[in-house]
Amino acid sequence: MAQINLLPWREEQRSERQRDFFILLGASAGAAIALVFIVLSFLSGELNTQNEINKYLKTQITEMDQQIKEIAELEKTRESMLARKQVIEELQSKRSLTVQLLNELVLTTPIGATLTNVQQNGLAVTLSGTAQSNARVSQYLTKLTGSKLLVDPELTIIEADSKRQQSVEPYNFKIRVRLQLASDQVDEGFDADGGES
Repeated sequence: MAQINLLPWREEQRSERQRDFFILLGASAGAAIALVFIVLSFLSGELNTQNEINKYLKTQITEMDQQIKEIAELEKTRESMLARKQVIEELQSKRSLTVQLLNELVLTTPIGATLTNVQQNGLAVTLSGTAQSNARVSQYLTKLTGSKLLVDPELTIIEADSKRQQSVEPYNFKIRVRLQLASDQVDEGFDADGGES
């Protein structure tokens, strides 16, 4: 006779599949939790590393800013020292130029002419004075033409002064000349255009 199994085998199969499903689900959940923990740990380590790098960079930037400030201060000091040096060099060159100018004025001023005012603006010099006659002023212009230091003489004014008619030198004159510098004097504080550099 055939044996018939009347036990609820389908329910057992279903409950066995459910148990396998929950075991698999639990294992998957555990693996997912472990994976999330590993990823979070890795990211936390990377974040800490990046924070350390940022902190180091901020420290280095602060040090560099301090060094830049120090360099700027040194640059200002350097510029100040160069400006002082240039002023001293210009004064030195002008000092010798003034002596040369006065010496040249003594040598070129003829008898019968007197200088009353000498004005210098860069390389331009204006000579004002009095003279006995127009001939004395012409003689002065001729002497200035032969000068190596005072060049390009130009007579701007010559007139008889009514207040000085009884004077020995009744004529007023004004002459413009230009200083002709040697090449070493040009390098020491004057430019070729007539102004100070």
